Amino acid sequence: MLLAEDRREQGGRLLGAVVDAELLAGEQGGVGRDVVRVDAGREGHAVAVGDAAALGGQGVADVAVLLGLGGVRARVDAYDITADPTLFTREELGVDDGPEQAAALLAPILGQEQDALVKKLRPANRNLRYTLLASRQTPQVWKQIKDLKAALATKSEADKATVNVLGGVLSVASSKRVYPNGDLAAGILGWVNADGKGGGGVEQQLNKELSGKDGEIRYAQSGGRQVPTVSATETPAVPGSDVELTIDRDIQWAAQNAITEQVAKSKADRGYVIVQDTRTGEVLAMANAPGFDPNDLAEASGANMGNAALQDAYEPGSTAKIMSMAAVLEEGVATPGTHVVVPNRLHRGDRLFKDDIDHETWHLTLNGVLAKSSNIGTILATGQLGKTQPKANKVLYDYLRKFGLGSYTGLGFPGETPGILAAPGKWSTSQQYTIPFGQGLSLNAMQAASIYSTIANGGVRVEPTLVRGAKGPDGQFTEVPEPRKTRVISAKTAKTLARMLESVVDDREGTGTKARIPGYRVAGKTGTANRVDPATGKYRGYTSSFAGFAPADKPRITVYCAIQNATQGNYFGGQICGPIYKQVMEFALKTLQVPPTGAKPASLPVSYKP
Repeated sequence: MLLAEDRREQGGRLLGAVVDAELLAGEQGGVGRDVVRVDAGREGHAVAVGDAAALGGQGVADVAVLLGLGGVRARVDAYDITADPTLFTREELGVDDGPEQAAALLAPILGQEQDALVKKLRPANRNLRYTLLASRQTPQVWKQIKDLKAALATKSEADKATVNVLGGVLSVASSKRVYPNGDLAAGILGWVNADGKGGGGVEQQLNKELSGKDGEIRYAQSGGRQVPTVSATETPAVPGSDVELTIDRDIQWAAQNAITEQVAKSKADRGYVIVQDTRTGEVLAMANAPGFDPNDLAEASGANMGNAALQDAYEPGSTAKIMSMAAVLEEGVATPGTHVVVPNRLHRGDRLFKDDIDHETWHLTLNGVLAKSSNIGTILATGQLGKTQPKANKVLYDYLRKFGLGSYTGLGFPGETPGILAAPGKWSTSQQYTIPFGQGLSLNAMQAASIYSTIANGGVRVEPTLVRGAKGPDGQFTEVPEPRKTRVISAKTAKTLARMLESVVDDREGTGTKARIPGYRVAGKTGTANRVDPATGKYRGYTSSFAGFAPADKPRITVYCAIQNATQGNYFGGQICGPIYKQVMEFALKTLQVPPTGAKPASLPVSYKP
């Protein structure tokens, strides 16, 4: 067993649980060959986070749960409540309403309707000897039934008028998948449904690998008992693999705590935080709020049971301007010091464009356009990408695609959206000018984080990864293949963009000053976009966001935050997501022991005197 402390350098934790494979009885009756299925079950595997891992057993094995660094074990037993319907007939009980009496006693214990239980106890097939009443019940539930059954048996012996209507209720030792950390990373892990199959998240994505292969035991039986004089054959169950994720439990907790508090404070619809290792592409945290507890699906809202950070498509707003700046710099049509005259209003196509605040004519550098997040300045800069607007559109589109927009991230996560990016020939008149500043296209939160990780990684996009590897039944750990790497922009352009992003945070005129971290050089960008209401398809409210990486001059970590439809207090990205970025980034830097470089900020000029 690999304990977390064996490889702590990257701060791994285990969020999932390992529980034993289950033994399920087949139908019984008469004399003949019976098959007992030994279910490998997904309960015979672990979902590990970070560098932690744990192994379950083969067949009916001991139960282990590895939590945190201490290697704590816990046993998670469960029972399938079954019944032999032939034992509820008038011939057996001497009464006509045996199923009704049994159902009345069982319904409140199992939390089911009496009518549903009656149908199971009085099936159309009168020869049926096996029915499943409830799966994966706690030991406490089975104890209640067993005690009630024993009490009726005792009473029926003393009083012949009393019928033990629960005599045909049985149990099969089973197991139940548990999530010791409750709602932590639930959107990533997903859950297991009543049939023991993954119903969402990694549980669903890797269901085949986690489930293993069922085994079986064949034997002769008579009256429900094995005939000892006849040989039996057994095919052992093969347990599923143990999957190790890249998620760091501590950083996941910090991200989830921060976004949950802000979503509640802002009375927002939802929010997400992504933390990524800029060098490897590994996802260290992917937090959603509101979330759900996979241990209590009955109380979970269906709207919150997915992974919104990958499944929500939304217009990013000004955090997308960094791609426009990347195109402008890479194509050589401007430099950070290029002068840009920014009027209060700009007429293009069929619209009159403005910035988020009214202002006199600004005399900005290209760096200042990014620092002050000017929509007009961005339109003017990207207009230089081609001799005509259609040609400029095509150049910008090619860069957006290379940054990963309009494509799946590579995680292969259930329900993931690739976002929406129309071909440039289909851009409307207004889209030609709104797309450069992040409206008229959509993406998910992971895509948004990946854009900044690409810049932080010297212009090379590393496909994000969520799974580090798996340990098979043979105990062999197999790492996932190396993620795909793509050169998007030159290292020189990436370094220049990082210095420009510092002005957003470090310069007093920047929009991201709330993301400053004492002692560290921080690169970041704010975003406040008009939001499409998914219920109506019309614009209502805002998407607030902040994206960036640190240290700016030697990047290690990317953090991205977005909040949907904040209805109380401020809704500007720099004001409500900037502090979350700071909080999560500070925590991640300390957790991974990333020191400041000690170098002074670039301090590029934001404006010029005409």
